[in-house]
Amino acid sequence: MQLQQPPKYMGYDDFMTALLQVNDLHIRFGASHAVRGVDFELNEGEVLGLVGESGSGKSATSLAIMGLLGSAAQETGSILWRGSADKQEAAGIDLLRATPDRLRRLRGREIAMIFQEPMTALNPVMTIGRQVAECGAAHGLASGRALKHKALEALEAVAIPEAGRRYNDYPHQFSGGQRQRILIAMALINRPCLLIADEPTTALDVTVQAQILALLGQLQRDYGLTMLFISHDLAVVGQVANRVAVMRAGQIVETGAVKEVLLHPQHEYTRSLLASVPTMRTDRMQPLAMIAR
Repeated sequence: MQLQQPPKYMGYDDFMTALLQVNDLHIRFGASHAVRGVDFELNEGEVLGLVGESGSGKSATSLAIMGLLGSAAQETGSILWRGSADKQEAAGIDLLRATPDRLRRLRGREIAMIFQEPMTALNPVMTIGRQVAECGAAHGLASGRALKHKALEALEAVAIPEAGRRYNDYPHQFSGGQRQRILIAMALINRPCLLIADEPTTALDVTVQAQILALLGQLQRDYGLTMLFISHDLAVVGQVANRVAVMRAGQIVETGAVKEVLLHPQHEYTRSLLASVPTMRTDRMQPLAMIAR
């Protein structure tokens, strides 16, 4: 499968149906108030970039959506899946109050996640084919030969070279970029509606990073995915998202269409993030202008 540049996404006004609504989300770990009243909406087919420095609350927010924070976290507010904050309308599922069994049925099947570091997310003593197939088997996708066929399809879709021959290889036998592609195959085998990508390119060199970003853009287009893309790098977010929310110290300080935020930042913190983007040009905004076209 030949990689292409990320597609041009529709404008925010083109999206009609809210898939996910985060309302007044607070997350505390003991005395630490990690997330402070976060609100955002994610619509079908949209790619929202959640950007901020380490410790800003980005990953904690994504883990709350997945129900993976654990008992040490105190969470308030609501995270509505296919619902509305308007009590007069259908409530959908509040992920903060869903039962563990309900969350297990949603995770992987309707909402999937790509983690930052493949070697901590992949099982080192299981073959990659078995790990991808296991994700499908957990949700009754198929069994036996049909399941292996689905797993191979997923590996081929993310451009793993000679996927059939390497089906029984182990994670350490692949490069960092290939391991990230395997994680993407695991996330997408069940064709989820929402893909959460938590810093999926941070550990990669710039060449491989560009390939993974192009792959995510192509898969978003091919599968009609809704995506929450988390990063500390506004320039990276500008390549994949159509809308961006900037987080600092647990709060969203600015949100808007990616072009507007990149070219006309309103908050001082957003301007500081843009100023930190490395460039060889004297005009720092020129590379960002090219991204935001």
